[in-house]
Amino acid sequence: MTNTPSPGGELTSFPAPIHAVLIGATGGLGAAFHRHLVAAPHVALVSAFARAPEAVARLPKTNAYPIDLLKEETIAAAAHALKDEAPPRLVLVATGILHQGEAVQPEKTWRRLAPEALSSVYAINTIGPSLLAKHFLGLMPNEGKTVFAALSARVGSISDNRIGGWHAYRASKAALNMMLRCLAIERARKSGQALVIGLHPGTVDTGLSQPFQRAVPDGKLFTADRSAGDMLRVIDGLGPDATGRVFAYDGSEIPA
Repeated sequence: MTNTPSPGGELTSFPAPIHAVLIGATGGLGAAFHRHLVAAPHVALVSAFARAPEAVARLPKTNAYPIDLLKEETIAAAAHALKDEAPPRLVLVATGILHQGEAVQPEKTWRRLAPEALSSVYAINTIGPSLLAKHFLGLMPNEGKTVFAALSARVGSISDNRIGGWHAYRASKAALNMMLRCLAIERARKSGQALVIGLHPGTVDTGLSQPFQRAVPDGKLFTADRSAGDMLRVIDGLGPDATGRVFAYDGSEIPA
């Protein structure tokens, strides 16, 4: 595993003070994002959302709230909870599903496709982030840099797909990338400094990748802190021309 520390980005490209919104704050990458955000001197407040928010409420600079991506009413309530706070400049969606018990597993063949599993993966990986954009993009200011970023994946690239498999996960991330592109075009009509982007974290040592880590090449399994820090550094370095695109942890662009 690659444990080399990576600076999380000072987020100096944003007007300060920064109100950051983090969705999925209790997951492996979400918790790492949270640690980096509260340590960033230009971040004044982190609004952290999770199904069990009490686990993250103890960190400094943090207000914690409940949310359930499968229930739009909780997403609307989450956005409404911020009505008295400064408009958020950074919204990070750190959620995703690849497997869940025996019911949801990456398919190795079309013969394993199942409607229930497909629906579950799409609900979390595509529909959830889309509904978050529906309710949170309107809260973000139109002046100065803003970023709405959601975790995507390299395997969501259609042109980069050489080996197939993992049908639902690949397709849900490809659909997410298209949704982010559509959102970016619409958001740009109101703000020339707004970014809507996808982020590929690499292979990270979390529960999502744990069953598949034996196939990861040496040096390509990252700690959550390393990956989250790299992605925040990428966010900090992006300009408005990057909107609607997907970027890896090292700053390289993932093809559509």
